[in-house]
Amino acid sequence: MSRRQHHLTARSPKICIVASCGGHLTEALALSETYDAFEHFFVVNDKIALPKQMEGKTHFIAHSERDLRLVVNLVEAVRILRNECPSLILTTGAGPAVPFALFAKLFRIPVIYVEISAQVTSPSLTGRIMYYLADHFFFQWKPLQRFFPRGTYGGSLL
Repeated sequence: MSRRQHHLTARSPKICIVASCGGHLTEALALSETYDAFEHFFVVNDKIALPKQMEGKTHFIAHSERDLRLVVNLVEAVRILRNECPSLILTTGAGPAVPFALFAKLFRIPVIYVEISAQVTSPSLTGRIMYYLADHFFFQWKPLQRFFPRGTYGGSLL
């Protein structure tokens, strides 16, 4: 049995939390009660001082701003997903969300995306892309329903 097959038959899910540093990460951490009971790890796009809950379980990737470093992020996503074998990806965006979601589709890993609370009346670029990549899409403000009719209004995280 391959490592990937073994992990998929494991009893407890392993969750990959992907977020840009700053507000995206703050909102991902606000969701901690949904993943704290499960094995999980983080992927962030900058070297930062880590809060205690992220120590020893964080992967740092290159910071891409819609430039050629996106290719680096794609390679990093493949490496991390192959090594960690998560059973679910949870992301609040921005930059690293798309490369991880693309390879999650290839590896058949479900993706949950939460549009950040700063997007009150219009969607983010990441949200517009992730709407088509995520298996489950949540937004925090009712005015976004018109942009994401198949999404789920979840109320505010913060």
